[in-house]
Amino acid sequence: MPPEHTVSPSSAKPGESVTVSAPDAKCDPRYGEDALISIVFIDAAGVEVLNTTAPMADAGGFNFTAEVPLNSAPGVMAVNAMPHGVDWCDDTGKNNRVSQGELPLERASCVLPTKPLNITK
Repeated sequence: MPPEHTVSPSSAKPGESVTVSAPDAKCDPRYGEDALISIVFIDAAGVEVLNTTAPMADAGGFNFTAEVPLNSAPGVMAVNAMPHGVDWCDDTGKNNRVSQGELPLERASCVLPTKPLNITK
């Protein structure tokens, strides 16, 4: 599973900074030295207002700070964070980095790690 992330503060206005972070996993997932975390903000209107990647530690920890996009609708924003380009359901003990093959990655779980962020005006 991807690392359990937090969003701080829990409420912000467009233009203010928020931090999305997670500690290293205890199970040694071995994401690799060039691992990335995919971070997506979806506002209360269902609009994807941020979609980016940031560095992630081999053990899954990361710390990412961004400004809430100015065009974000007020209400509860979904903040998703999951390892980028990784088969995060793999528990074989092998490096979980997905090779750059011809087949696209298909998520094997319907659970998307999401935390709320209250957007105020």
